[in-house]
Amino acid sequence: MPRKKAAAAGLGGRPSSGNGTARAGPRKRGGPPQERRGSSGDEDGLELDGAPGGGKRAARPTAAKAAAGRDHHRAEHTKERKLEGSKCKGQLLIFGATNWDLIGRKEVPKQQAAYRNLGQNLWGPHRYGCLSGVRVRTVVSGSCAAHSLLITTEGKLWSWGRNEKGQLGHGDTKRVEAPKLIEGLSQEVIVSAACGRNHTLALTETGSVLAFGENKMGQLGLGNQTDAVPSPAQIMYNGQPITKMACGAEFSMIMDCKGNLYSFGCPEYGQLGHNSDGKFIARAQRIEYDCELVPRRVAIFIEKTKDGQILPVPNVVVRDVACGANHTLVLDSQKRVFSWGFGGYGRLGHAEQKDEMVPRLVKLFDFPGRGASQIYAGYTCSFAVSEVGGLFFWGATNTSRESTMYPKAVQDLCGWRIRSLACGKSSIIVAADESTISWGPSPTFGELGYGDHKPKSSTAAQEVKTLDGIFTEQVAMGYAHSLVIARDESETEKEKIKKLPEYNPRTL
Repeated sequence: MPRKKAAAAGLGGRPSSGNGTARAGPRKRGGPPQERRGSSGDEDGLELDGAPGGGKRAARPTAAKAAAGRDHHRAEHTKERKLEGSKCKGQLLIFGATNWDLIGRKEVPKQQAAYRNLGQNLWGPHRYGCLSGVRVRTVVSGSCAAHSLLITTEGKLWSWGRNEKGQLGHGDTKRVEAPKLIEGLSQEVIVSAACGRNHTLALTETGSVLAFGENKMGQLGLGNQTDAVPSPAQIMYNGQPITKMACGAEFSMIMDCKGNLYSFGCPEYGQLGHNSDGKFIARAQRIEYDCELVPRRVAIFIEKTKDGQILPVPNVVVRDVACGANHTLVLDSQKRVFSWGFGGYGRLGHAEQKDEMVPRLVKLFDFPGRGASQIYAGYTCSFAVSEVGGLFFWGATNTSRESTMYPKAVQDLCGWRIRSLACGKSSIIVAADESTISWGPSPTFGELGYGDHKPKSSTAAQEVKTLDGIFTEQVAMGYAHSLVIARDESETEKEKIKKLPEYNPRTL
């Protein structure tokens, strides 16, 4: 367990309450296979004065109108100021599972089996041979994703990994073993990006969003539903410039420069925040979903009092958004945290397992001096860093063990200054001070980075000794792999990185 002498930060831990196991229910047609409905009693039933169902649905713009609006907004915004990407600079390191077609599955789908996947489990950090000389400022994956992205210091987007739905943006559905430039975006300066299970969003410096990959649930925001969109396409949106984005398994969130939040895609657990799970019974007597095909503003934020009253929280200005597989977290300008979507395993932090259809205030952070400064969402869990630096966790990483039903301080990391945190399916990696720290229950595939012939998993936070002497600027995690940006400013740092093994995937 990592030890630090720094002043203990954060609030006292609270014991976890209840055991948070979700009841497996029948799988809904068209819904994500991994998630089952939690034991949520009532489903909807929330209506606030003047805004039943989360406000009016915006009229859907025609493609031509939307494009004209976008160009106008883009031109206006360009006059003002351009968005800036991360200030990090360094080299990409990878560890964990690289058998992209197999990750999260029992076997490779038949159509992929013909192209034997030659990836392996990398138990310690490796650098890609093909990236020598490429300096990276951002790495991106997602807790549901078997694909990854990197943004270079020049703002170019590269992608690699699973690609059955065109989520790599290369215009085809062929798997890519090592990072490769997305040619269709080579004229754009990309400042950030996000990965869902099989879809990707990319944000340009002018505040416009391009999407590619699976669009069965409308998660690309293109106004339609299609199986695969293999080349970058502009989303149907003509509002203020976008500044932040996040992707869940089959849904997406975007935030504009004024702090408004918009969502689109699969509404199955209420994760879109529009006071509905979109469920309806089709003529064939089967359950289907009314997906949001274009970005729709999240209109209502609420809090629940101890005696069960539901009160609207006015004037919420969103500052950050994070998505798990089927839940969403938001941080607002007053350092408050809201959560909604799938409630199983306590991942919403409300001490109950009910699904929430609109953003609900997480009480713990709603006190002076106790606000949050960062939020992160894992597959079935959530994290927040408090304004005084303490790390809080709720939900579950090991779904066979007890769940943490509301935010609880992570004692192992008391006093560490957290720069970056990422979650996979059940593992966590953190960049803090001079160290990289990770933990996660078995089974793992190398994403903890402890090295060959070392323990493969750990329930307590451990320093990643294979990265000793290497300063981690940023971390990202996919379903079962980790990505790290290693700082390479000094000769000593360059030498350290050079000593790491090189990963050159065999390609067919």
